[in-house]
Amino acid sequence: MKSSLPGLLAILLAACLPARAAVLEATPSGFTLENQQDVPVDADTAWKALVQDVGQWWPSDHTWWGDSARLSIDPRAGGCFCEVNGGQQARHLEVVFVDPGRTLRMSGGLGPLQGMGLQGVLEFRLAPLESGGTRITLWYRVGGYTPDDLSAFAPIVDRVQGLQLGGLAAHLRGDGEG
Repeated sequence: MKSSLPGLLAILLAACLPARAAVLEATPSGFTLENQQDVPVDADTAWKALVQDVGQWWPSDHTWWGDSARLSIDPRAGGCFCEVNGGQQARHLEVVFVDPGRTLRMSGGLGPLQGMGLQGVLEFRLAPLESGGTRITLWYRVGGYTPDDLSAFAPIVDRVQGLQLGGLAAHLRGDGEG
């Protein structure tokens, strides 16, 4: 049987990449990113997966303790996007705005940005598509004082955000682990 590994890898890679990713702005003091994916489910289904299934679609290698099953999102103002591993605990972001089926806004610095003392606002925006399905936009704006040039971080964080949104989209499409 002839191997089609290169073709399969190209398909898998395309499925993991966001439909649209952009560094909208990057300066030494901050950046704004936007990634989008279209999924073949309604906004309510996408919302439920976003907040109830985060441990199934968030990449485990982008958690503090290597297990996305330890993540949870409490979708209420003041709620926590948290990771709990026994006594080890992390608040990744705080929920600051909830409009079920439309917008989840959270505040804080993800990953190493948290330890740098930076602040960010991350939004998941869900919008119905005329053709059916939902467009999910992941928008993240980060800023604050650091002696480092934050514009250098923008493309790296954008790639990670693309993986995270890609995981949610893959989960909603039912294409493998995501």
